[in-house]
Amino acid sequence: MPPAATPVPAPDRDGARGGPRRARNPLFLAPAGAGLLTAAVFVLATALARSHPLGPYTRNVVDLGQQYLPYHAYWRAFLLGDTHGDAFLNWNSGFGAGFLGDIGTYLSSPFSLLVVLFPADRPELALYVITALKIAAAGAAMAALLIRLRPTARTGPWPLAALLGAAYALSGWTFNHGASVPMWLDGLIAFPLLCLVAEWARAGRRSVLGPLVVAVAWIANFYTAYMATLGAALFLAVRLLTAEPAGTRRRLAVLLRAGWTVGLGVGLAAPLVLVVFSGTRYADPTPETVFAPASWAELLGRFLPATANVDTPALFIGTPALVLALTLPFNRAVAPRVRLGWSALIVLVTLSLQWGPTHLLWHAGASPNGNPYRQTFVLCGLLLVAAWLSAAPGPPRPAALLGAAALAGAFALAARGSSDIDAWTYPAAGAAVLLALGAALLALRAARPAAARAVPVAAAALLLAAQAGETAVSGMRVEAQQRADVAWAPRIGPWQRAVAAEVARADAWPAYRTDPGPLPGGNEPLLLGGEGADAYSSLTTENTSRTLDSLGFGHYAKGRHPETLDNPVTDAIFSIGTRVRSEADGPVRQDAAPRGTASATTTPVPPLVTVHPAGNATVDPEESAFRNQELLLGSSVYTLPAVRRSGTTLTARCPAGTEVWFWAPAFKGTAALAGAAPADYDGRPPAVRAPMRALGTVPAGGAVRVDLVTDRAITLPRLSVGCLDRGRLATAVARLTATGATRVTTTGHGLTAELPPGSTGVAVVAVPRATGWRCAAGDAEAVSARSHRGLLAIPLDGRATRVSCTFRPPGVVLGAAAGATALLALLATAALARRRARRPAGGSPEGRQEFTDRPHEARSGGQDADYAARRTGA
Repeated sequence: MPPAATPVPAPDRDGARGGPRRARNPLFLAPAGAGLLTAAVFVLATALARSHPLGPYTRNVVDLGQQYLPYHAYWRAFLLGDTHGDAFLNWNSGFGAGFLGDIGTYLSSPFSLLVVLFPADRPELALYVITALKIAAAGAAMAALLIRLRPTARTGPWPLAALLGAAYALSGWTFNHGASVPMWLDGLIAFPLLCLVAEWARAGRRSVLGPLVVAVAWIANFYTAYMATLGAALFLAVRLLTAEPAGTRRRLAVLLRAGWTVGLGVGLAAPLVLVVFSGTRYADPTPETVFAPASWAELLGRFLPATANVDTPALFIGTPALVLALTLPFNRAVAPRVRLGWSALIVLVTLSLQWGPTHLLWHAGASPNGNPYRQTFVLCGLLLVAAWLSAAPGPPRPAALLGAAALAGAFALAARGSSDIDAWTYPAAGAAVLLALGAALLALRAARPAAARAVPVAAAALLLAAQAGETAVSGMRVEAQQRADVAWAPRIGPWQRAVAAEVARADAWPAYRTDPGPLPGGNEPLLLGGEGADAYSSLTTENTSRTLDSLGFGHYAKGRHPETLDNPVTDAIFSIGTRVRSEADGPVRQDAAPRGTASATTTPVPPLVTVHPAGNATVDPEESAFRNQELLLGSSVYTLPAVRRSGTTLTARCPAGTEVWFWAPAFKGTAALAGAAPADYDGRPPAVRAPMRALGTVPAGGAVRVDLVTDRAITLPRLSVGCLDRGRLATAVARLTATGATRVTTTGHGLTAELPPGSTGVAVVAVPRATGWRCAAGDAEAVSARSHRGLLAIPLDGRATRVSCTFRPPGVVLGAAAGATALLALLATAALARRRARRPAGGSPEGRQEFTDRPHEARSGGQDADYAARRTGA
């Protein structure tokens, strides 16, 4: 008789094995180990890349420096009550912009609340720690999922679950996309959590916790949560088809439970999600993008380490983890339907990355501008589930390992011509393969009865070194490549702090605005304080972008990033009374925080609310920006001369002593008034629009000559030169001040102005009109705000001496109603679950059946014999 097998403790409600100490519970050890390993490797990669805060080089590449860093700095001030606006409105950016949609887009992750624990002048450190914690949480979540997917009757090895969880969290997608777009990392966390919710739906459990998990995922970042939800639906479908047999009625019941869970969760998130959806309806539209799939050589190359490209799918999960995943179709120790089901799913999801209709499905019907493979983290997660299902029962046999190694080698060979391959790619992969091979040999030896205890430990150590070492090197190279290839902003340093100090000293809101001026990066009013035009958001309204374009402002990001304009006429229009001007002490470098000086200049400007005659209330964005400025100002302050062009030279005549301004939004090069320093223009339509700039003073003779230097075709508007008369501008400012508001007060999302008695015409508020603004004159009922050449307007009949406007984000009422309905449904679900739980036990309900992926065929030898012994109780 063979010796009796050690009794296996019965699982508890979470599938946990009983034991004397909770600390030995694999359901605890796996996620804890994954989180710690993930954090350690991520920090190591940062240190190897010499990136801040573990090195001198900036991490502020692309949107990380332009959006997420300023938003988190503002979020800290908001949470601590140090902002002019509230959750509905941000007075700092874009001359007044909706904020609740931005919260739902950039800041609604629970991790973002941690920013308050850091000093105000260390937003980069705060964002780095938040990013690291999110990535660690994703690793822990994936490990928690894997350890609960029991391929056999026993729980799989928790160190393997921890290693694969870390591989998921530190995939190429994380280093190439998630680490520089930290809001997407919430989707990385959401995918394994939503797969756990799917498991609860299969078991008929967690009817209240499940919707809450879905709600938190969709609130944290609905965009990647949507992708994670699709991925979890595919996960559930394969689990229903590959786990122990279940009838059609049971599968339908599981699908209905899962659908109800997701519906409740999304409903609970609706107060925020619907505001974001509504905001996208009014956002400045970006040019339509036609999806162009990457070549298969490029796609296969992204499985390899140290590759970076935002236009190809980042599929690196570590060579050891990839080989384990590829053993699944060859591993005969796994049930055939499991091998077939998961292999087919991975192939189909890979193909879906490359096909236009499924590309649109993954991206909620809209092909994104840039980063067309944002859903790749889902495929990385599915690959690691496959690795777990193949390796958790025991080391795959040599035949399976050879088949997987051959397939991985074919990937590497096919990718040799890819432009994404780095000098470190093949050496890093080769070193990982050698270490993993040593781990595999030791693991096979450890399966022998007489193997020493040190053998499996050594195997695990080699596998850990292979996976973690290759990942750290890959992360280092991806960061270095991003710094070299994409736009970046410098670290926060003395220059930015000098500007912030000047803004704080001069700020007089709402008497007038204080503009912090341009600095490398963007969103300066969020980062440094003040109230200006600069605003970079996916929800920047079309009206804001078009209005500012028509007045000579520049923009980036195809219109969603208006930039400040240092022009005295627009300063008067938007009541910018103080303007901070600054410059760096030397070249701005990647490896140092810049130093610089700043000074504030205050000039008389009209109040935020001015009174204008009723009449034509439109501007023409394609007409002269100089003329559009005059229309909003209500006075003629420019001389608009006839301009003659001869090659790259423009000539005109203007009154002596006036200021020459040159407006050429599509021009890229330099423009210089004869005898003056050149001004830079960076027009690259439609992505970048150059602002108008001052070139100098018209000489005594009145002759104006502008020399252009460019290597491109020159495209100029009809009226490209304007000569500003400061005297006429001062007269216009005095008139608007005399007839404008005598007192302006603001609240978090509202404004009230006292007007001189008898005011007629239209009161114009220096805020771009957006859906959600409602205004009233006197005691009249508030109605949807009118527009006066793109700004808020309230008609006046001579009787009202007060006007007021308030902003309510579109979608907030419908979202609140949907959220309340979902909450009532959740409470009803909780009551029903509680009632069912009180029923007398009468056997194991079908809905609580446990599922495993173990095969039903007879097994023999090694791990299969152990499995058979456990099943029979021998």
